[in-house]
Amino acid sequence: MDLNDKPTRLYKVWKGSNKFFCGGRLIFGPDVASLFLSTLLIAGPAIAFSIKIYLKIKDTTNSDHHLWYPVLIVGSFLTVLDLMFLFLTSGRDPGIVPRNSRPPESDEAYDVTTPSMEWVNGRTPHLKLPRAKDVIVNGHTIKVKYCDTCLLYRPPRTSHCSICNNCVRRFDHHCPWVGQCIGLRNYRFFFMFISTSTILCIYVFAFSLINILEKKGGFWEAVSHDIPSDFLIVYCFIAVWFVGGLTVFHFYLICTNQTTYENFRYRYDKKENPYNKGTMRNLKEVFFSKIAPSMNKFRSFVKEDEHMMAGSVTPNIGESIISSKEKIDIEMGTKKRAGSSGFSLPEILRNLDYDDLEDNIKSSEEERRPAFDTFLSVEPEEYFQSSTGQDGVTQFMQSSSFGDSVRRSSAGESDQSSMAATGTKAVEGTDDRNNLHQTTAPVFQA
Repeated sequence: MDLNDKPTRLYKVWKGSNKFFCGGRLIFGPDVASLFLSTLLIAGPAIAFSIKIYLKIKDTTNSDHHLWYPVLIVGSFLTVLDLMFLFLTSGRDPGIVPRNSRPPESDEAYDVTTPSMEWVNGRTPHLKLPRAKDVIVNGHTIKVKYCDTCLLYRPPRTSHCSICNNCVRRFDHHCPWVGQCIGLRNYRFFFMFISTSTILCIYVFAFSLINILEKKGGFWEAVSHDIPSDFLIVYCFIAVWFVGGLTVFHFYLICTNQTTYENFRYRYDKKENPYNKGTMRNLKEVFFSKIAPSMNKFRSFVKEDEHMMAGSVTPNIGESIISSKEKIDIEMGTKKRAGSSGFSLPEILRNLDYDDLEDNIKSSEEERRPAFDTFLSVEPEEYFQSSTGQDGVTQFMQSSSFGDSVRRSSAGESDQSSMAATGTKAVEGTDDRNNLHQTTAPVFQA
């Protein structure tokens, strides 16, 4: 049995840059390490706050120490909830569109004649696909683009993430703090994560300030003696501007049914948003609608040879000429030198005879080149014959020869019947009427 025919899990041969854990049950972005930093930034101050409140509860000298029990419980609950939303955002499929192994068949593939739309593929040579198509969304015409990496036409609101190397439905952005793309299937949890973080920052800031104000003595004296509360106040004050600003911005996007990518690129304030359904319906769509199922079954068995992508190339008119020693990488759209790793050229390009092509180019140049080299010191040999007419005027008859003069000189003939003109220069002039070149003959002495 051939090893290539052995079935394997889909996540093991996944073409994207994602990282999988727990046998493909959890999918993260390539920068999953930043998730640990985010966890530390949330859990660290929250644990310090919980310890501070717990010590205040155990202080029997404080008459109202029992009132701090709810503060500890709510603070712990917000911390666990915030971390839960963080991992729900980071460890799930954001809405990845499965890529194709070959370009799609298009009804209008052979109706397009624009060179920039041509797609050359080893299995389907001379296939032509339009770079964009028009689709109707809520009565508005939307252009969907063709993805050269995933070999598909992206659905509306879908974009290709260069970090994860996947097309993601309703792509919002790639968040480095959670190490994952934010898309259709995890945007709800992302918003809950940043909003919970904002509430937690305000909560810790408020009760840390109350803890300082309850101390006896002046305010500055209490500040100088309660260093942990001082740190929590400063930390939460800085953090709330970051997560709070994100919460307000994304709440605006939800109410207007936009994504971060659309807001920065299309600017719907200058034209009508085809996806806007009204504030209430937009909120319902994000928070109360059913989450779309994943289009990928990462634990399913597939044959590795069936999942391999077909090498292909999209030529661009006006680009540099591709030599026979270069290979084209379909994933990144760049050229690789021979000997480097990457996809091989398609069969239609491998069969091209580049040597004949170069010979044809050289022969065409030689045909356009003059019969003699202007940089050589070989001058045309001119022959003069004289005759005397009836009027006594001597007439000269002139003829020139290029090839014979050179052949005779190379053959070593010393005796020549005529004198050669050497060390002279031809002066070219242009006649406005017939555009003929004229040469001035030198003066010879007998």
